[in-house]
Amino acid sequence: MQDLCIERATGADAERLTTLLHASGAYRGSYASILAGYRLTPEYLADRPTFLVEDDGDLLGFYSLIVEPAELDLLFVSDAAQGLGLGRVLVQHMLDQARRLGIPAVRVVSHPPAEGFYRRMGARPAGVVPPKPPRVPWERPELVFDVPGLS
Repeated sequence: MQDLCIERATGADAERLTTLLHASGAYRGSYASILAGYRLTPEYLADRPTFLVEDDGDLLGFYSLIVEPAELDLLFVSDAAQGLGLGRVLVQHMLDQARRLGIPAVRVVSHPPAEGFYRRMGARPAGVVPPKPPRVPWERPELVFDVPGLS
């Protein structure tokens, strides 16, 4: 990973971000319903600070931050780049962005298998979000990142 670059996503990135999201192995099987038909649009990217990470032009991951109320809406790392520390890089970048925006805490409604990752990154448990059948038939962990320097 020689030429790692994090930059703001634009409307032109919507399709390739959607493709990365749908390729995620974490959302196969029983978790597939939550992403069924989900698409990122240029309007979505214009409304939320969304940043992508590339290496030599290859899309490796991205995150999207809802500013008000503050929530990490999406965070995906490609299956091929799992375990390389990119999730940590994206979380740190998100916290830096939140600090720049004056946001003291960022909520995360986690994909259940990702809860451990978020906790290792410093998020604290805040409860659970109940199921919303039929699309989301399971409860999801709710966590909060306290933004260093503002919390």
